[in-house]
Amino acid sequence: MRCPVTTTYLEMNSPADLRPARSSTTPLNLIRAEIPCPELNRFLYAAVGSRWYWYAHLSWDYARWLSYVDRPEIETWIAYVSGTPAGYFELERQDGGNVELAHFGLLPRFIGQGFGGVLLTAAVNRAWEIGANRVWVHTCTLDHPQALSNYQARGFRVYLIEEAIEDLPDQPLEPWPGASLESIE
Repeated sequence: MRCPVTTTYLEMNSPADLRPARSSTTPLNLIRAEIPCPELNRFLYAAVGSRWYWYAHLSWDYARWLSYVDRPEIETWIAYVSGTPAGYFELERQDGGNVELAHFGLLPRFIGQGFGGVLLTAAVNRAWEIGANRVWVHTCTLDHPQALSNYQARGFRVYLIEEAIEDLPDQPLEPWPGASLESIE
């Protein structure tokens, strides 16, 4: 299916620009995945991104995933609620002091419970901790309907908007065959 997609690029240029989210009533525990583990990153990518048409990396084989995650520039952080993975973010350090929020999101069961802003606040704080001069992210019209507003609410500013026609699968992907994500919300 061919679909028009608007991609919005956002940036934050100072730690003072961050507008932290209020904490959720349920604690969110963050743990860094310090051992490169392609299986874990692929699981998170598919579980978080399947309904938002995150498909570009799904065809990667084990070696490609390993080469992606086994780099000092990449940090993967997993958010847990009551011991259960609820979401994650990946930060990628880049030239010039840029840090990209490369992947970010929640598993479907945890969407709409106030965790998105809290997790994004933690991701941006971590980016500044590791020496960012600039934190940037991109989102598109295929992402969660609140993604762009969450980034802007935390203090990110739009610096570029691109329009494109994307070739997409006919339906959003599923983390496993026959999964019905609609029943989770």
